[in-house]
Amino acid sequence: MNKHEVILCIVNTGFSEVVMAAAKDAGARGGTILNARGTANKEAESFFKIAIQPEKEIVMILVDAKIKDAVLHALYQKAGLDTMGQGIAFSLPVDDVVGLTPWKAEIKAAEAVAEKAAKAVDAAVEKAEKK
Repeated sequence: MNKHEVILCIVNTGFSEVVMAAAKDAGARGGTILNARGTANKEAESFFKIAIQPEKEIVMILVDAKIKDAVLHALYQKAGLDTMGQGIAFSLPVDDVVGLTPWKAEIKAAEAVAEKAAKAVDAAVEKAEKK
């Protein structure tokens, strides 16, 4: 199982901030916004029963796989097809990631584990010296 997923949300221009606010409320840390242009035709407009604006924004959000469903649900609620943003969102698995900084809570947990291990080593050394 992959540890991370990338969520892509395509919305009408001007709604990327709505997407990011919803994603952050669901636990995401940030994202990248790309300008894009849709290519849907009149058949797609009649099929989805919406007017399709050609100017779009794509929001890419890298998330922990554990919160992917919560983020997708939040995006659907705040920026889905039934909203002014007329957004669609989907996720893709991510095999490897470099360059991420861990959450402060993760850093504190790692520091606590390291401190506990150091104390265990010190105790073992003391015990060995007493023999």
